[in-house]
Amino acid sequence: MSETETRERTTRTTDTDTSNLKWLSGFVSLVGAWIFISSFIYPAMSITSYWNNIIIGAAIFLVAGYNYYRMTKGLTASIGSSSFVALLGLWMILVPFVMTVGAAFWSDIISGAIVAVIAGYNAYAGREARAGAPAGTA
Repeated sequence: MSETETRERTTRTTDTDTSNLKWLSGFVSLVGAWIFISSFIYPAMSITSYWNNIIIGAAIFLVAGYNYYRMTKGLTASIGSSSFVALLGLWMILVPFVMTVGAAFWSDIISGAIVAVIAGYNAYAGREARAGAPAGTA
């Protein structure tokens, strides 16, 4: 394989991975919107878990949305933003065990797991794309 073919293949793989990351960030943003909206849907939440879901859901929505916006403008994913969102997802997994969430118990755990896994992947793959290597090779 010549150097030109290798470079074209690397560029093509990185472009595809960035496109996937863009849509994954958009999906995470929508999950953040769900966490926000779930505060108004599920009854019997304590006031702390109510405000927790509003604040954390809005933060996930905005920060993941920021990453999506960056990638629509041709920039790479913000690794710091993706990592922060992954940490917020981990927090959402823990919330039902430290606060009274009522009927939102499984919603918070599943939403948090989705956010943590996808945002964690975005942080990892964004680092690979930024380095210029195909994802999964370094």
